[in-house]
Amino acid sequence: MEKARFGLIRVVTIREPELLHAHGRHIEEVVPQAEVTSVCIEEQPQGVYDKETEALAGIKVLEQALKLESRGMDAVIVSCMADPGVSLLEQHLSIPAVGAGTAGALVALAHAKPVGVLGITDSVPEPIERILNGRLVASVKPAGVDTTVDLLHPEGRQAALVAADRLREAGAELILLGCTGMCTVGLGPDIEKRTGLPVVDPVAASGVLAYFAARGWAARH
Repeated sequence: MEKARFGLIRVVTIREPELLHAHGRHIEEVVPQAEVTSVCIEEQPQGVYDKETEALAGIKVLEQALKLESRGMDAVIVSCMADPGVSLLEQHLSIPAVGAGTAGALVALAHAKPVGVLGITDSVPEPIERILNGRLVASVKPAGVDTTVDLLHPEGRQAALVAADRLREAGAELILLGCTGMCTVGLGPDIEKRTGLPVVDPVAASGVLAYFAARGWAARH
């Protein structure tokens, strides 16, 4: 197939083009065979950070995904670790849908190491907990980081780095970024340097899985 066309949905309302397209550019660097169109949902300036905001995001994700499918996309990526709306997309889209939570957890599982999750919620997002199961040894939420927006500030970034130390101390041999906002601000390389542990970038993982899912879909159609 020619370049795969991905529609990427951000589940935080973003007005700045640089931020809106950050995940798409990252995927295009990791998967040069892909071309990414990024959109966001409306009226959620703090993104998804609990069950209520996750539920609100689900139908909005479906609405955006249907528009992206009508524009000829080969796959849709939901760039959120809770995979909001992905189950709806699987029911209503004809093209593949990939959630960053599922993609990141599958890549972490493939490493066959004890996994620590660095997230922004007190509980681990359901897709991650379900897939990692016995491989998950610890989950840490950085102090003062309650939404993805907090990671854009220096204090939030520093708190995430400190929290990564706690995962290493808890026995993690690999760290899964539990919020795609950590990819937005490029935390992965800094965490690897600080802890000496490999880090799974869920945005990159979602791009790789979407590419192979799109290729498989194209071969069948």
